[in-house]
Amino acid sequence: MSDMRFTTRPELRGTLGAVASTHWLASAAGMAVLERGGNAFDAAVTAGFVLQVVEPHLNGPGGEVPILCASANESEPWVVCGQGPVPAAATIEHFRSLGLDLIPGSGVLAACVPGAFGAWLTVLARWGTLKLRDALEPAIAYALNGYPLVDNIVATISSVRDLFESEWHSSARIYLPGGAPPSLNTRFCNRDLGLLYQRILSHAESRSDREAQIGAAVDFWYRGEVADRIDAFCRQEHVTDVAGHRHRGLLSADDMASWTAPIERSVSIDWGPYRVHKCGPWSQGPALLQALRILQPMGIGQIDPAGPDFVHLVVEALKLAMADRDAWYGDAGEPIPLSTLLSNDYADARRALIGPSASQIMQPGSPDGIPPPQVPFRLWGTHVAPGSGADGEPTMQQHAAPRRNQEREPKSPATPPLGDTCHLDVVDRWGNMVTATPSGGWLQSSPVIPTLGFSLTTRAQMCWLIEGMNSSLSPRRRPRTTLTPSIVYRDGKPYLACGTPGGDQQEQWSLLLLIYHLEHGMNLQESIDMVAFHTDHLAGSFWPREVAPGSLTLEARYPTSTVEALERRGHRVVIGSPWSEGRLSACGVDGEGDQLIVKAGANPRGMQGYAIAR
Repeated sequence: MSDMRFTTRPELRGTLGAVASTHWLASAAGMAVLERGGNAFDAAVTAGFVLQVVEPHLNGPGGEVPILCASANESEPWVVCGQGPVPAAATIEHFRSLGLDLIPGSGVLAACVPGAFGAWLTVLARWGTLKLRDALEPAIAYALNGYPLVDNIVATISSVRDLFESEWHSSARIYLPGGAPPSLNTRFCNRDLGLLYQRILSHAESRSDREAQIGAAVDFWYRGEVADRIDAFCRQEHVTDVAGHRHRGLLSADDMASWTAPIERSVSIDWGPYRVHKCGPWSQGPALLQALRILQPMGIGQIDPAGPDFVHLVVEALKLAMADRDAWYGDAGEPIPLSTLLSNDYADARRALIGPSASQIMQPGSPDGIPPPQVPFRLWGTHVAPGSGADGEPTMQQHAAPRRNQEREPKSPATPPLGDTCHLDVVDRWGNMVTATPSGGWLQSSPVIPTLGFSLTTRAQMCWLIEGMNSSLSPRRRPRTTLTPSIVYRDGKPYLACGTPGGDQQEQWSLLLLIYHLEHGMNLQESIDMVAFHTDHLAGSFWPREVAPGSLTLEARYPTSTVEALERRGHRVVIGSPWSEGRLSACGVDGEGDQLIVKAGANPRGMQGYAIAR
């Protein structure tokens, strides 16, 4: 196992602060704030806005972000929910009237209130110290003056070139400068976005004090020009989507005006001397906690992490937790039995379902004796087709091959590749921590709104068009999102902030990091670089909602003996490339007071993530 603990870079350690993210420019912008005396919240907001500019294929101003904010002097973190709700007009009946059985993953029908802007400014107002201009200026500079592109942005733009040229002309205007995808060797600008932020600053700075300026910017976005332009675009434009049809959007100025970013308590469990905190069941966050509960008494810290016993136990615990996610989680009108789902007794019952062989079935539990929702399909296969089976029961085609994150090769101009996600973590010299997972508003998922320079989120695709589930589509409720940062406390103080892009794989890779670090004693970089895996034995959260029963994707660095043993246990193993699983980053601390040491690690996979500590 010793060679498995090779690290691509050192765990970074320092005393001033640390920033880790999925893009080096965002990490550098956040560190610059810390160096000027700003706190972790200031740095996170600044880095978050930079990510929107430099990773437009992974997130944007029209997207969403869950944020966990941990003040060093408080015993638990706060959740700032930047997951906007679906529009008031978004009903199951409306989508059925359009002949749809799934919400399309592109276009404007799946648009929700874009919550990222309000969430970031909520953090800045409540915990930060910077003025609005200071937080926005780095993003404005990159938008107006340009930034160097990464390969994946050029590849993404190239993959949707035909769609932009034939249908989404407002996107072509920005992303096809001179009529072609941009070159890696030139600076890329999004002047419309930069000018929008300048208009917001001009409007906000007519107020005198910092809090009033931030409030004015939020009003400009949700009750002013931005909301009005989004409303007009959704009402007037017929946008081609992945279903191959043109639809108008449902998002309105009233939807925008009625929303503010809620601040909520986290949900958490104890894990030895640690307490692990997640967002609520409107995210998939509690699934990680459920998996930890199941694994807690199994001695997972004494099992070879590159061996078959470790992989088998962890993946089987994840299957059970994800089955509960699919059955129970959501922004429900009725209370979700979360305390039972996270209880030791419930975990004991779930743990008993883990056998020596790989499970091939979905097994949601019955918390408090309540049976899982009775829905008219089995979470098994792919496209839900109402009325196609006996007695009108929907059927699904079963898929054995795993998904590769959330990406697909485009099949026609109407089927752009789906997007992915960003992540950032920050810790400052005082021990404050922030972790956030921005996503949505992908350049390839929805057309750019003219003069605003950004696309709308398509997160509503995670809602089911079936009555009776907590994740069923319902007006002005949040989709059950995959976005899920993590914060760990030790001895009542913030200890670790971490997370990853990756859709349905986010909890899986984060769980591995926590086990490697907290149980196996690996440092942050060792935990990130360690071999990893994921399963697609769950209901895919993104269109077209695929499932791959029994699947297990392993990095090629696993020993052959591990692979063969897992195959004998019935896992449908697919071998990925050696460095393909996870895009984790993390920041943490050791010590306290004037003895505080900050530490950080970032993902080498994709050759883009970067951590800074000093």
